[in-house]
Amino acid sequence: MMSSPGPTTEPTERTPLLSTSLDGAADEGTTSSITKPNDGLRRVADSLPLSVWLIAVIELCERFAFFGILGPMQNYIQNPRDDPLRPGGIGLGQAYATMINQGYLLWCYITPIVGAVVAEQYLGRVKTILHSSEIYIFGLIALFFSSLPAAHDLGVALLGLIMALFLIGMGTGGIKANVSSLLAEQYTGPKESTHVLKSGEEVIVDRDLTVQRKDIHNILHIDQFFLIGFMIILTSKDRYISQDPDSSIVFNACRVFWLGIKHKGDLDYARPSFRAEEESTPILPWNDTFVDDLRAAISSCKVFLLYPIYWAAYSQFLTNFVSQAATMETHGIPNDIMPNIDSLTVLILLPLVDRVIFPFLRSRGIPVRHVDRIVVGFILIGVSMLYVTFVQKAIYAAPPCYDHPRARECMGGKVPNQVSIFLQVPAYVLVALSEILASVAGIEYAYTQAPKSMKSLIMAIYLSTTSVGALIAMTVSPLTVDPKLPWLYSVLGMENFLAAAILWFVQI
Repeated sequence: MMSSPGPTTEPTERTPLLSTSLDGAADEGTTSSITKPNDGLRRVADSLPLSVWLIAVIELCERFAFFGILGPMQNYIQNPRDDPLRPGGIGLGQAYATMINQGYLLWCYITPIVGAVVAEQYLGRVKTILHSSEIYIFGLIALFFSSLPAAHDLGVALLGLIMALFLIGMGTGGIKANVSSLLAEQYTGPKESTHVLKSGEEVIVDRDLTVQRKDIHNILHIDQFFLIGFMIILTSKDRYISQDPDSSIVFNACRVFWLGIKHKGDLDYARPSFRAEEESTPILPWNDTFVDDLRAAISSCKVFLLYPIYWAAYSQFLTNFVSQAATMETHGIPNDIMPNIDSLTVLILLPLVDRVIFPFLRSRGIPVRHVDRIVVGFILIGVSMLYVTFVQKAIYAAPPCYDHPRARECMGGKVPNQVSIFLQVPAYVLVALSEILASVAGIEYAYTQAPKSMKSLIMAIYLSTTSVGALIAMTVSPLTVDPKLPWLYSVLGMENFLAAAILWFVQI
């Protein structure tokens, strides 16, 4: 697939699912402020200001906390405290544990829409992140107290857990919707400029390549210390460049969409210049550019329609993969520590992909477009699901409990099936590879294609696809029981192959 070399065109109802001209511009910099030919000059990313690294640390700390909670959550909800092999806390079983975890993910990734509205209409990004962090910390405190033995003895552990997850989800929404956009706003360099390195080589400093570097922090998933990030933003809140809130954006956008709906989806009817020809038409509180921005926002969201299928599969490594590991021989390794393989793989491979593989391909004239990365990411997550299907069947084929591993009626649930937990490792590696491609490309695309006035809102819409993915995963929860689990993984895998094919062929 070759990217279109032409300039960006105004999106219309016939714009492809993921515009190749827009995407090519983002990856290859075809829209240039350099007036002279670049003569094949190498493109490089610019250096980043201190505020970028401060914000990256803030997001890293939030991700520490978020995934530090999700890691042990499956065991904690699924298994009782007196479980003979994998002690937990509440003891609701795998299906209910998966439902609660998926519901938590759904909540955490739909609240960014609220966070984006609050930031862009009322508080601005910095204040929204600050107040959301306060809510997040209250949620962490509630989670701590709900896990104490006294809470379990009083029978309020589950209620306290749900309250804590509700607060943490609210805090997550205000942070996730705004951190990436705030991060990218810190870089104020031009679209393209020439620069002479110390070696004497003349290069093109490319803004898009610089922005792409900033998304590394979005996929650092490890443990905790969220308080550190809160203290950083509290003490450095005056350092950041942030767009002022505009209380009219969402309200006016709703009015524009309503006018379009009343005229069979034609947003041109909402243009002040179009309606000026009509007599007795009230003056509209927006201009033609605002309508164009909304149309561009709609166009940039088309690709997000396929992401829920990806996230439904991706969330399995935080839920059912953990439960699967509990039925295997762990060799002394906690089964809920296995998801960290994903984090370590990302930490190792992302710099390699970003700094070596992609530049090598570009230097050979091979464009690395967002659409290509997303398609390959979908395929890899699909392969991961099919591989886990194989692992699950291997577990069911192994003694002592075969297709009902750790069942109470089989040796009291004290003995796992004779399959090594290390058989899971390739699945986590495949998930991480897909994340480096599909997840990061989605974030980059959301930012680069979003109108300047609506970047947080577009980012929130992208993040909300995770909520829809969690909902899809919840609909197949009846399959999260033995011996039906292979069907769960194979269905999710085939869905991602189909989504990849749709995206690929629509672009052709």
